[in-house]
Amino acid sequence: MRWRAFPLHPETPDEGMLLEELFKTGSDQIDRMVTQLRLTANQLGLPFGNRTKTYNSRLAQELGLWAEKNGRGEEFHLAAFKAYFADGRNLAKQHVLLDLAKSCNLPIEEASEVLRTRSYATAVDEDWEASRQQQITAVPTFTFGSTLLVGAQAYSNLQGLMLQHGVLRR
Repeated sequence: MRWRAFPLHPETPDEGMLLEELFKTGSDQIDRMVTQLRLTANQLGLPFGNRTKTYNSRLAQELGLWAEKNGRGEEFHLAAFKAYFADGRNLAKQHVLLDLAKSCNLPIEEASEVLRTRSYATAVDEDWEASRQQQITAVPTFTFGSTLLVGAQAYSNLQGLMLQHGVLRR
């Protein structure tokens, strides 16, 4: 099974966008949403900071595919998750992505080349098209066959999805 990153808001500018602007609502509603996300993250043992903006993650998705090819995909994706959701770092910035690659013991010169040449752009385009075809509208969305499980889920729900599709328990 492969991690695939799909965009929900690919139009987000590189400099980011305030959550109020993204969701077209006031700060009170955003505060409630962020509080609920923080509670869910805490229940799942995930880091979550005080987000006020969203950033364009396109380059992070491209570099993530390269990290997978180099056997460090899971490590890179987790580092990117923490950088974005816990630390509020802008994943559209190449220096941030290179810091993440370095923290995952990936070769910085190669990472820089991947970002410069956009050599994984087509693969990300294909993933994005797959998300549109599957009508994915929220993250995370877990897919197995034609079954979708949407939103942060308890382990038992993910396990149930696997069992539903004939994956045996170990």
